[in-house]
Amino acid sequence: MEAEIRAEFESSGFSIGGAGPEDAAQILSTLLTYCINYKMSPGDLVSNWEVYYLNRQLDGLKLERSYVDGFLSHLQNEVKERLIEEEANLHVYSSNDVDMLFNNSHADEAAFLDTPGSKQEKPPGESSNTELTPLTSDRPSSSRMAKTNGDRITPFATRVNKFTQQYVLNSDNAAIMPSKHEAETTEDELIRRIQPSQRCSLQVQRSQPETGCRFMYDRMEDRFNYLEDRIRKSATLFSASGLCGEPADATLASEEKMFAIGMVTCDGEGRLNEKSILLQGSVEHSRGEHVRLDLKDLDHFSLFPGQVVGIEGHNPSGHCFVASKLIDLIPVSVDAQLPSAKKQAVDDGSHHQNSDAGTLSRALSSVIAAGPYTTTDNLLFEPLQELLSYACRKQPQLLILMGPFIDSDHPDIKKGTVDQSFHDIFYSEVLRKIQDFTQYLGNTVRVILIPSVCDAHHDFVFPQPAFDLNVPEDITHQISSLANPSLFSSNQIHFGCCTVDILKQISGLEISRKPPAGKPGDRIGRLATHILKQQSYYPLYPPASGVPLDFSLANEALEISSTPDVLLLPSDLAPFVKVLSPGEGSDDQKQFICLNPGRLAKGIGGGTFVDLYYNEDTSRTNASIIRI
Repeated sequence: MEAEIRAEFESSGFSIGGAGPEDAAQILSTLLTYCINYKMSPGDLVSNWEVYYLNRQLDGLKLERSYVDGFLSHLQNEVKERLIEEEANLHVYSSNDVDMLFNNSHADEAAFLDTPGSKQEKPPGESSNTELTPLTSDRPSSSRMAKTNGDRITPFATRVNKFTQQYVLNSDNAAIMPSKHEAETTEDELIRRIQPSQRCSLQVQRSQPETGCRFMYDRMEDRFNYLEDRIRKSATLFSASGLCGEPADATLASEEKMFAIGMVTCDGEGRLNEKSILLQGSVEHSRGEHVRLDLKDLDHFSLFPGQVVGIEGHNPSGHCFVASKLIDLIPVSVDAQLPSAKKQAVDDGSHHQNSDAGTLSRALSSVIAAGPYTTTDNLLFEPLQELLSYACRKQPQLLILMGPFIDSDHPDIKKGTVDQSFHDIFYSEVLRKIQDFTQYLGNTVRVILIPSVCDAHHDFVFPQPAFDLNVPEDITHQISSLANPSLFSSNQIHFGCCTVDILKQISGLEISRKPPAGKPGDRIGRLATHILKQQSYYPLYPPASGVPLDFSLANEALEISSTPDVLLLPSDLAPFVKVLSPGEGSDDQKQFICLNPGRLAKGIGGGTFVDLYYNEDTSRTNASIIRI
């Protein structure tokens, strides 16, 4: 079994070793113990190691002895979370319970829950934030939801540090941010609320499919056409770029060097490895047949199922294509540009605002967050309230909220113990809080809502239509809902967004080889650049389990015609803000900012979000990952 463990790690691009062979044997013995104690197969162990490796952002691909203890803690946490999911009534005691008993806070909370709500009473989580929360939301729904949760006390409300800066991008540029963002908490709220602020523009380039569309009626023909179009379009772009000749048939035997284009697939049901890689050609060039790839002559590569690549090499036998060069960056068309003809200005229709849109500077302050927006022990949406309190103090021009809003994986939602419909919870606990926020700050702020396939109250399909919001007419132009994925611009800054966790899904299926003398690579950055290199928000095929990909809607909705300035990819992986380039650092490629804001709520505690100030280009942009 130790040999199987070593083979699984090597097939995923990792190695096991230390100062000598004794260290490698000791590490293997420890890993074998983990498999036995936690009843895992070698494949499951490697999958858990990849998650730990990505979350900790470790350097190198060697599993050393210093990583073993941390990996054990990760496995123990995974087992604990699995037990909590299986045992709905199981409570894992922590230091929060000890503090509660010593401080006698349980009696205070019980007294609050037993007392009828009034306008002067607020939940404990909100009473400690009066200096940050100008919103006055005394809705009976919150207290009603608190009663349905019994006597449970959320550790989220007992936090000491409200907001902690976890990471800063371009910290030297923090002084460039407008001075109004540094308002002191002691400043008079009314005066601060009426401070003049320039309203940002908002234009939608792509938001498909439309609300109310027909879905989940795709046929095998739609699947075939989608895959064939991806290969055919890529072949056209490769030919037009002049980097190579006309694509050839890689399945034909030939001693001459040729250039072929196709899609990476696996010859079985398992994960990719160097012996199971196939190249699926198009109907036009190779009649849709596939051929085995030999990558032994390549010093580096990064491949995953569904990736369209250009490969140079030869096929001496007709059964195996020996690659000498691999190109995973699909060239951009010469006339490729944002679909300006399809732009929709999300304004009140005045000619004055539309004419000013072209003269606005490329500067924008924004706050970006992704769900879930409530902790797993209640449906009070306290993290969302904290986020809106922060936004009221910072006064951003744009607030981007990505789903899930009503998480289908929330324990109360899964068990069906709530006494409201999912739509009612969304409108009473989420949308009304956002409406209060926009009405407080006035018409200078915009809010964008983007759904997720994990939203229990919305269509379970990908690509996913926008929410059909029913908001008052006076704030209709302030709150907008876009499809998932979508492409929009604000102050001439282009945003691309997809709420499906494509980063985590590709990370579990990708195989790679780094140059022998190469420095440790940025794997998270490499995963993110795959999205733009493939010019698709979801280049993975077959789709991961749980992703309801509708091929009849995917052709145009998933396409990325040009590189956006900011790419939003919320994920369960560790939050990050990175400046990347599709061309792997070449100067002629446009740089863009890719960010994962993390999850606003994690378990029974708070999570992270991003405070972004984009100023002209990436070098002058300031961004912070903030933990609540």
